[in-house]
Amino acid sequence: MAKDLDELLDEVESKFCRPGPLRLGMVERPSGGGSRSLSSDRNRAEAKESLRSTETFRKEDDLDRLINEIFEEPNFDKKPIKLKSKSSGNTSVRASIQGLGKSGLSSCSPVYLGGSAAPCGIGTSTSQRTCDHLRCIVCDFWIVSYDDYMWDKSCDYLFFRNNMPEFHKLKTKLVKKKGTRAYACQCSWRTVEELTDLQTEHQLRWVCGKH
Repeated sequence: MAKDLDELLDEVESKFCRPGPLRLGMVERPSGGGSRSLSSDRNRAEAKESLRSTETFRKEDDLDRLINEIFEEPNFDKKPIKLKSKSSGNTSVRASIQGLGKSGLSSCSPVYLGGSAAPCGIGTSTSQRTCDHLRCIVCDFWIVSYDDYMWDKSCDYLFFRNNMPEFHKLKTKLVKKKGTRAYACQCSWRTVEELTDLQTEHQLRWVCGKH
């Protein structure tokens, strides 16, 4: 009678007091009684299923946590990465060269003088323009020029020495003449009517002051 009562209690305990997953291996299989063996197998199967469900939930939780971490990362679209162009260096060099060319590295070659009808600008062998940025290397004055004027024959060195570069003083020796151009610095002067290469004027120490 006592043995039957013990088996009944064991069966109730196995059904309602299910052992944890770590204790499954410690449950002793009874030496006798088919009902207890069957109950133990069923409990073991249910425990395995519970363990499998627990591991599945744990993996899903880990996956959810990873997804949340990904979405919590800062938005990289707000901070675009600026890639340095390979051609930026070449572009900068070209821009610098062009800037230097515009800021005073271009000079006339050859240097032309001319009358009032001749256009001014950078003179070349193909573009015969009269230089309007002439400078004297003797007196270090910029050359002035006046269209449709010529210098009076009475001009001398002291006149230009004392009156350059003020036009209201120089005009006392300027004579109107259509088509001519009067050039002068503090030490030299010249009236030109036709296009003339400056190299042919050996007495003038004028050079292109660069454009």
